Amino acid sequence: MNEHGLMLGECTDKCGHLPEVAYTEGGGIFYSSELGRVALERCKTAREAIELMGALIDEYGLYGTAEALFVADRDEGWLFEMQPTPDGKGVWIAEKIPDGHFSIAANQLRIRAIREGDPNQIFNPKLPQTLQELGWAAYDTQGNLDWVKSLCGEEYFHPYYSMRRVWRGLNTVAPSLNLSPTVDDWDSDYYPLSVRPDKKLTVADVMNLYRDYYQDTEFDKSTSNFAGLHGSPYHYENEKRTERGILSAKTTFTHIAQVNDKLPAPICWVSINTPFENPFVPFAVAKIPAAYCKALRDTFDASKMYWASVQVMALTQGFWNVISPTVAEAVKQSEANSLRLVEESANLSKNKFVAALNRNAVKVFDDWKNLYTRLLIKYDGGAGVTYDERHLPDPDAPTKY
Repeated sequence: MNEHGLMLGECTDKCGHLPEVAYTEGGGIFYSSELGRVALERCKTAREAIELMGALIDEYGLYGTAEALFVADRDEGWLFEMQPTPDGKGVWIAEKIPDGHFSIAANQLRIRAIREGDPNQIFNPKLPQTLQELGWAAYDTQGNLDWVKSLCGEEYFHPYYSMRRVWRGLNTVAPSLNLSPTVDDWDSDYYPLSVRPDKKLTVADVMNLYRDYYQDTEFDKSTSNFAGLHGSPYHYENEKRTERGILSAKTTFTHIAQVNDKLPAPICWVSINTPFENPFVPFAVAKIPAAYCKALRDTFDASKMYWASVQVMALTQGFWNVISPTVAEAVKQSEANSLRLVEESANLSKNKFVAALNRNAVKVFDDWKNLYTRLLIKYDGGAGVTYDERHLPDPDAPTKY
């Protein structure tokens, strides 16, 4: 996110044609992350960012994987998707998300029909011809050139590695649509690119989406045979054998970008590590406290929020059924305080707003260090630890001597 409120979010996508696109010396020089950085340095609006990133791909080429970038500003939201091509260049397309709609991408391309002359799509005019020349062009049942089919935008590993998360996001915000959790195959166009939520979403609603592990459904990851210790919803098994949830133990950080005319400055809510065990903390686009900068994953440093969150996370994931309620309540209270602070600071100057948010971030860091200490003392030696009733050991199983 930059100071103008231009916001980006990314996911890597699997495509069947990628093995045809081996990187060669002198090939494309841009990856999606570099494209995003340049756009944030140079642009103020989503449309400017898309046009710049597309032009950079066309001129300098793309390397790596297929990628999806949600690109938004205070007025518009777009989905920008791209993939390298064998000539060292790349193909790309962007589609506007209608105002008031919710969209989700989960490691799989989402844009479908390529519609020439549609103001809600942006792409290189040569895109249809390029797909034809590559031998990639594929069409939907209505005869439209289909972006997902053309790039062979498959699922990773498990048949529902991506689609289940798309279903869960759309169905959670618009349950009235009663979307099915199963589809025919990876190229199904059953799920729309976006939906209008049944009710207006709050920042807290979006936070909760990131904590979803299909609870209260038949896909609940805490009841699965692959569930972690003490009923944890985290799966540590090879992903070829179990689908991925929205909540994942692999998460390094989660962010929610927010901009509107009421805020003194655009803000980004950041949860370090997994968002179930760690609160979203608001930051303005400005210098942030040292506790949130430059943590190393192979060097413990008690002065960093990353390591405070790792400590809380390790205890919670190890004794989920016992500790998670306490941690969830701490997260809830922390976020309530931050949401109230943002609301009450609307009339501050930008500099005072930045200072207030940074003081709050330091307090959250101190709170999480103290939370870890309290949990460690309370449950030391297994005091109060019990098995999860859904995963009890079998007392009648034969004992080997």
